[in-house]
Amino acid sequence: MALIENLNLWPTSNLQRILALNPPPKLFNFKPSATHSIRKTLHTCRCSLVNEQQQQQASFTDQEKQLIDALIGIQGRGKSASPQQLNDVERAVQVLEGQDGVGNPTSSDLIEGRWQLMFTTRPGTASPIQRTFVGVDFFSVFQDVYLRTNDPRVSNIVKFSDWIGELKVEAAASIKDGKRILFQFDRAAFSFKFLPFKVPYPVPFRLLGDEAKGWLDTTYLSHSGNLRISKGNKGTTFVLQKKTDPRQKLLAAISTGTGVEEAIDEFISLSKSVAKDEPVLLEGEWQMIWSSQVETDSWLENASNGLMGSQIVKNEQMKFLVNILPGIRFSMIGKFVKSGTKTYDVTMDDAALIGGPFGYPLEMETKINMELLYNDDKIRISKGYNNILFVHLRASDGSK
Repeated sequence: MALIENLNLWPTSNLQRILALNPPPKLFNFKPSATHSIRKTLHTCRCSLVNEQQQQQASFTDQEKQLIDALIGIQGRGKSASPQQLNDVERAVQVLEGQDGVGNPTSSDLIEGRWQLMFTTRPGTASPIQRTFVGVDFFSVFQDVYLRTNDPRVSNIVKFSDWIGELKVEAAASIKDGKRILFQFDRAAFSFKFLPFKVPYPVPFRLLGDEAKGWLDTTYLSHSGNLRISKGNKGTTFVLQKKTDPRQKLLAAISTGTGVEEAIDEFISLSKSVAKDEPVLLEGEWQMIWSSQVETDSWLENASNGLMGSQIVKNEQMKFLVNILPGIRFSMIGKFVKSGTKTYDVTMDDAALIGGPFGYPLEMETKINMELLYNDDKIRISKGYNNILFVHLRASDGSK
């Protein structure tokens, strides 16, 4: 983050050894052997939770929702973003910076509190600590801003997990003007759950001089106090939120591998309460990022039933595409027919292994009844083969 990017002295070896004992999972796992347990029933979401999420949705303006839409599907808080994704975020940021946000944000109470980092640009000057932690979706990254106290501070928190602990880097802060906060690092420590004491951060802040100083400009603060755009003294742009969009909450559960079924249940309950129409299967390329699949021994069975890779939906046809090895793909094409208000009958019967310009046909046929639980232009939740739940992210709109 803006504070973290100033730290250019960071020995990561000790922490890497600690984290090696508790390695974070990959964000999206497409291996055919990957398994996810699913409970037979999904708990009913409490009305109070639905109402809270409805309020969260309503708390973002249309322009703010455009930025949030641009963030959906970006991994590593921008580290793995495609050029198109970066352009979409940049345009949405520029639109908001030109809007009438909170004037003099550093003087507003809305800037106070804990902010979650959702996106950051990654300049070549990013410090080792920023490269090590910020780009890992399994870690949660927050910024605490408290300016109206006897000891004004801005702190960055990297939460490794509930069972590992966190790193907190603190800086003494002061307000320069209506947009700019000045800061100077002065203390930091690791708090590990398995240790009864804090582990000091191994950087002598007093000896760093100007390297421990910096500034942070707030270029947009929403009137709801739920969205903030900031720029650091090294040119980095940050998007931070106090409340998250329900889709972001679902993707966060998938990235950590915890509470996914509950997050799906909450999300679908919310969508049913606010949706005016039944979901419609949208064209485009959809990458599977999570399923409640049961373990099978055959990758071919997984691939032919849509349990791996991507789906391409276009012109009433569906194509399963799986990269098996470098240069070798499995492809299976079929048709789908709408059979109910939100159900589709899918017949896949044209399979092949493809290597470069050559293809080897396979005699296969798969029939699937797919129930569409939710679909917008970014995310799709469905129930397919053997009533397995699927979450797909849209990789492209299929117009090319």
